[in-house]
Amino acid sequence: MNGKRPAITIFGGTGDLTFRKLLPALYNRMLSGSAPDGQDIIIIGRRAYTDAEYREKAREWVKKFARLPYREKTFETFAQSIRYYRMDFTNLEAYPALDTFLDEQGIETCVFYFAVAPRFFATIAEGLFQIGHAQGSQVILEKPFGENLDDARALNARLEAAFGAENIYRIDHYLGKEMVRNVQTIRFTNPIFADAWDAKHIACIQISALEDVGVETRGGYYDHSGALRDMVQNHLFQILSILAMERPAAFTPEAMHEEQLRVLRALRPLTEENIADQVVLGQYDGYREETNVAPDSKTETYAALKVFVDNDRWRDMPFYIRTGKKLGRREMEVAVVFKSPSPDIAPTVLLVKFQPTEGVYLQFNIKRPGDFEDIMPVKMDFCQSCSIANRINTPEAYERLLSACFHGERSWFSQWDQIETSWKYVDRLEELWGDRTPAAYAPDTAGPREADALLEQDGHHWFREPEVQ
Repeated sequence: MNGKRPAITIFGGTGDLTFRKLLPALYNRMLSGSAPDGQDIIIIGRRAYTDAEYREKAREWVKKFARLPYREKTFETFAQSIRYYRMDFTNLEAYPALDTFLDEQGIETCVFYFAVAPRFFATIAEGLFQIGHAQGSQVILEKPFGENLDDARALNARLEAAFGAENIYRIDHYLGKEMVRNVQTIRFTNPIFADAWDAKHIACIQISALEDVGVETRGGYYDHSGALRDMVQNHLFQILSILAMERPAAFTPEAMHEEQLRVLRALRPLTEENIADQVVLGQYDGYREETNVAPDSKTETYAALKVFVDNDRWRDMPFYIRTGKKLGRREMEVAVVFKSPSPDIAPTVLLVKFQPTEGVYLQFNIKRPGDFEDIMPVKMDFCQSCSIANRINTPEAYERLLSACFHGERSWFSQWDQIETSWKYVDRLEELWGDRTPAAYAPDTAGPREADALLEQDGHHWFREPEVQ
């Protein structure tokens, strides 16, 4: 960023995202010495806080959620950079006054962060289009980007007209996770994986993002979104594209983007004939009684998909994707299940764990020790997050992504043509699904039984790391 007084201006400054993620990330960046010198934090919200009152709220959340230790002196320095500005950001007539406020604060350049529901993106963009501080500024948007393909296209056109395509950063915090970024290293720098990363050697790849909680206070948002729009269209398709991409000619943002886009464009289309064999949507018992959820809602809280990438490397090998709420555990991981030489021999499995534990698990086969000839599976387990030093020295996703935006590193963010391609797939899925009722499942279970059958019809099952004995 250029200018003597940079700032990040956060719309939605009194919401959970700001309190739980953004403020702790900005504090961590200051404590680690990676924050720009003199960067101000402009918080925009509707509540009647003074600067001092808001800073005390920020103190609570930084103490609770910051990765690095809370230090009173550091926080006081951090707090002095925070300015609170009360504003109804849905009122377009309020934006000239915001421009005046930024002038009074001596702000010359801004990153505008839309930490609000997607339905407000276009309104904020319209308001910022009026003010001088927004010209040439960077804009960070939370997912989901739009509510469907047509909505996403209209929103993208408006944002690009206001800010320019090169200044729009569509954040996907999963892309900032350490082990997601590590997938490329694991795959491309280890010949034992690089030379066997194809349908000839791999039976299936499973991508799982499981949550133990329900919709909690987000019923109003979630009932208009569901698991497909909330997780599959963005996070999980992005991870799929990283897993399946060809090795780029160079590890530049442009080359990586092109290879990921080729994967998404190679997804086999869903049809009336194959949707029943490739898609399972579910809803946990009690969802319709949640706050702000329609009593007759057919919104899915669980989604499992069987996806094919129709290219020479992956043709006819299934990628299984699942995500859902109230599944009894919080877990995000990728299981690469290699083909077994015999039905009675356990497959070799590479498990990359993203959360809550970060690490790599490898299951492979040996002869049982002693005077036996039978074969047994054993494991090697690398837990990256088990090391205190690794936890302290590894930036969290929002720290990485904020830094990437400040430095113009676009490979950390979803690009418009990737989003458009993903939306085409999900829109077609929802069109084919129509008004069907999602399969019911009990809370704290693994989801609907139909999701197990999705794999069993191909001779597979969802991989679960064996419990420690």
